[in-house]
Amino acid sequence: MFRLAGTLPFEAIQRLSEERLRYHQLMRTNTSSTEGTKSKRLLKQEQYFRRFDELLDGYSFGPTWLKQEKIAELLSEAIHYRDQKVYDLLAYCIMANHVHMVFSIEGFGIKSGFEKTSKTGRDSVPSNTVTDILGSLKKFTGLRANKLLRREGAFWQDESYDHVVRENELENAIWYVLNNPVKAGLVKDWRDWRWTYLKEGVI
Repeated sequence: MFRLAGTLPFEAIQRLSEERLRYHQLMRTNTSSTEGTKSKRLLKQEQYFRRFDELLDGYSFGPTWLKQEKIAELLSEAIHYRDQKVYDLLAYCIMANHVHMVFSIEGFGIKSGFEKTSKTGRDSVPSNTVTDILGSLKKFTGLRANKLLRREGAFWQDESYDHVVRENELENAIWYVLNNPVKAGLVKDWRDWRWTYLKEGVI
């Protein structure tokens, strides 16, 4: 997920960041790697993300440029243009002030997929892979959106929220993305939202 610059008040971001920091500090003291501990960690990450997302869905603070058809169209075209070039696009949803995407980078030759770490044997993904993909997309669309809006300054917030979705979590992640406008009370069915996409045959 990535969002427009200035879409959350500093106080809200600080509060969520402090909660996340406290949780990470707590997890560091617990060195156990049991499945129960891993499940709790994933649950906390999901809860953090959902609270972040709920604040954005309310969009009571900051710009909502993605509500403009010309801006949403620009972004949609840029997302689709990269499909089968740098990722396999599975789903996305463009909201008023933020975007959800689900894609796979496996098989695209850019540090793609999972890599086994020889020391721990655990799955890991190169940290700069998704960052590079989203950074390029945000830079391209930000420059062009600013021209359309006749404005200057940051269009996208620097950071994004991204994480690896395991195969058994993929369907839930996709439904979460597709149902974002339903959850926000904008439509009754995700198919009624113009700026959603689902790759045929994925679910």
